[in-house]
Amino acid sequence: MGKRSGQAVRERNAATPPPSPEPLRVAVADSHTHMDMQDPAVPEIIAAAEAVGVTPLIQVGVDVPSSQWAAQAATEYPAVWAAVALHPNEAPRIVHGDGARGVEVDDTDWAGKVRSAAGLAGLDEAVAEIDRLAALPQVRAVGETGLDYFRTGEEGVEAQQESFRRHIDIAKRNGLAVMIHDRDAHDDVLRILREEGAPEKVVFHCFSGDADMAKLCAESGYYMSFAGNVTFASAQQLRDAAAVAPPDLILVETDAPFLTPKPYRGRPNAPYLIPHTLRAIAEVKGMDEDDLATAIASNATRAFGLM
Repeated sequence: MGKRSGQAVRERNAATPPPSPEPLRVAVADSHTHMDMQDPAVPEIIAAAEAVGVTPLIQVGVDVPSSQWAAQAATEYPAVWAAVALHPNEAPRIVHGDGARGVEVDDTDWAGKVRSAAGLAGLDEAVAEIDRLAALPQVRAVGETGLDYFRTGEEGVEAQQESFRRHIDIAKRNGLAVMIHDRDAHDDVLRILREEGAPEKVVFHCFSGDADMAKLCAESGYYMSFAGNVTFASAQQLRDAAAVAPPDLILVETDAPFLTPKPYRGRPNAPYLIPHTLRAIAEVKGMDEDDLATAIASNATRAFGLM
């Protein structure tokens, strides 16, 4: 096979959805997904997930438009609940604009225009809309919020922390879980939760800590949601964390279309692939698959007030 033909095969394989796994016998929720970033239509995503025992789905917003989309999707589909927030990297973009030093840039904003600085007034406006959405009955979490020091540099830290504090307040006032994106920022995330007073329900989305971090979260009663990267060869610290995390504080998610679990890493992710991640966690913990799924289903019900 020639080099060009081999590349074509690799590209085709990378774009091909993985086959459906063996269904779970106990249904669990996908605690964090982005269906607005996935290729299939929402009904197809839901049907594929339900066919393998993955339901309901928590559709997560990362900015104002995607949070509005999440809330609307949750009104249209009984299997969907919404989480609304400004992603930690979104806050500095609003305040400082694209191109500012230390601010992550995704080329253009949702309207197709390079974003200019809107200052704290712009952040106020965006947070006010998240606050409005959080009061809707189909919204069950404020997220994903938090801190991300991997892509946003020092110049963006103040905006991130201010946004995070405001989201914590929204979650507490609405009696919702706060869903945290924490990347390279463990100490500051935990500090701000202490300073503001954590909501009753805290979910660390795509848990990224080690076993010591998992123990700290367990001491505070924080939920730890594990994604497909727990299956990666390079992610032993995540497996160590999963091993010590109490079963009554574990959630499972896809973060789709990102973080496709082994053996399909690099191909499109979707909620129907949750069984791979759950089985990997069960193996690490030495637990029966059904027992772990039963615990995770109960945890999601508590964390998100599902019915």
